[in-house]
Amino acid sequence: MRLRFAFALAALSAPALLSAQPTRPAPADLIVTNARVYTADEARPLAEAFAVRDGRVVFVGSRQEADALKGSATRVLDAAGRTVIPGMVDAHGHFGGLAQKLRAVDLVGTRSYDEVIARVVERAKTTPKGTWIQGRGWDQNAWGDTRFPTHEKLSAALADHPVVLERVDGHATLVNAAGMKLADLTAATKDPTGGKVLRDAQGAPTGVLIDNATNIVERKVPAPIAAETRAAIKDAISLMHSVGLVGVHDAGASRASIDLYEQMAQAKELNLRLYVMIGDDSSALAHYMQVGPRSALYDGQVWVRAIKLYADGAMGSRGAALLEPYSDDPNNTGLLLSAPAHIRDVADRALKAGFQVNTHAIGDRGNRVVLDAYEGALKANPTADHRFRVEHAQIINYDDIPRFATLGVIPSMQASHQTSDMYWIGKRLGPTRVLGAYAWRSLINSGVIIPNGSDFPVEDVNPLISFHAAIARQDARDWPAGGWFPEQRMTREEALRSMTLWPAYAAFQEKDMGTLTPGKYADFVVLDQDIMRVPAELVLKTKVIATYVGGKSVFEARKP
Repeated sequence: MRLRFAFALAALSAPALLSAQPTRPAPADLIVTNARVYTADEARPLAEAFAVRDGRVVFVGSRQEADALKGSATRVLDAAGRTVIPGMVDAHGHFGGLAQKLRAVDLVGTRSYDEVIARVVERAKTTPKGTWIQGRGWDQNAWGDTRFPTHEKLSAALADHPVVLERVDGHATLVNAAGMKLADLTAATKDPTGGKVLRDAQGAPTGVLIDNATNIVERKVPAPIAAETRAAIKDAISLMHSVGLVGVHDAGASRASIDLYEQMAQAKELNLRLYVMIGDDSSALAHYMQVGPRSALYDGQVWVRAIKLYADGAMGSRGAALLEPYSDDPNNTGLLLSAPAHIRDVADRALKAGFQVNTHAIGDRGNRVVLDAYEGALKANPTADHRFRVEHAQIINYDDIPRFATLGVIPSMQASHQTSDMYWIGKRLGPTRVLGAYAWRSLINSGVIIPNGSDFPVEDVNPLISFHAAIARQDARDWPAGGWFPEQRMTREEALRSMTLWPAYAAFQEKDMGTLTPGKYADFVVLDQDIMRVPAELVLKTKVIATYVGGKSVFEARKP
């Protein structure tokens, strides 16, 4: 009897044992192997292989284990020992601005006003008379004469074209006489709130407009047709992919721009992780707050859940708001572009509607105004995990550095600004205030993260420039020796996270992006050398071999 019961039990158990056997996982679509993979994931920072299925990472580990996921249709990418990192994201760029710059006269790197004029004259040769010519990138701080230019030489050389030339930081423009005439800019024109029209001794405009005053002329420049804009955006995306960027936090977009981005995403023309900050326009804010935050639209191409405000201007044009006057301009403390009450009002409304607020603040007064507004809004609307941000946070009074961590505010900074500004920022600030400039280590030690970016097209789009600046605080010529205030450097691990995981966190995307971890998007970059180990002076020589978004190649370097 007992023997028959045992046989019966075995017969009943056999199907259960068979069904309990582990099933073989579906084959991977892609396996990346023979690589030095820096995952940016603290749980497993280094690996030699990973596998991708349906656009997401499904395995990270050894080459042998990854091979177990190989099927007949699996593509195998042999990295030949090269370095692989998560796809880099620029935490503060101007997507539309980059597209526009690719069509404008490039003035970056000009060493004199005469060179600026020569480049514009060359463009005029192929531009119909009476048509606006736009340019961007001039910086009087790089000229022998560092004073702001006046329009006379530009007007004499280009009498038949209205011309508007944007300064490198986007916070000042130079306009010729034809442009001023079309904009009705005269001695009688009053300075707008948050802006300044520079004038000569007789009160006539010199042609340079600061911050909000730039709108006087810019609103007269015809908008490009939609097809041109779309083509320019595609060119900008291609450029971003070629330098290893898989995404950008677009720092201030109009409703029309956002509509275009969504149309392109629906048509699968982006191939980009685009985190959009809604520009400070009352009707646009009312519309999007009614719609509510939206994330990972169109298969993870578009997020619309943040608002971009402006507190002040920029250091290069002396528009950044300072607590004390500029050391090299003792009658000037900069400009507040928005009233503190406006920042507070938008912050209150955003907290109630579930939106993030990201406010441009460069000077120490600008940063304090924003922190004060955020603090008031958070007291009135207590919110956990709000992730409000200060964009740039370049000059901070030391009393305010701990407030970022206390309030849960993220300083979104651009390391390449430090290496661009270090030649002259001491003259603007003097020996004491400069200690609070680009203070990455002080902020990190206080308990915050720093998502990194470039502010393109203000700086070059290449993210490795900011990576190099973060770890070296030196320019491309390795100046100054030892770095500019080197005690504020980031470690290489921090610098990598500042371009991968920290931007993801700053955009509420860390569950889907930022590290090469199973379950996240398979966004990654193959580099020709190991930026985590080569000497700092070799980092800028690194080339991107390939860029992948969602496990699909969006850029591959041409073989020599």
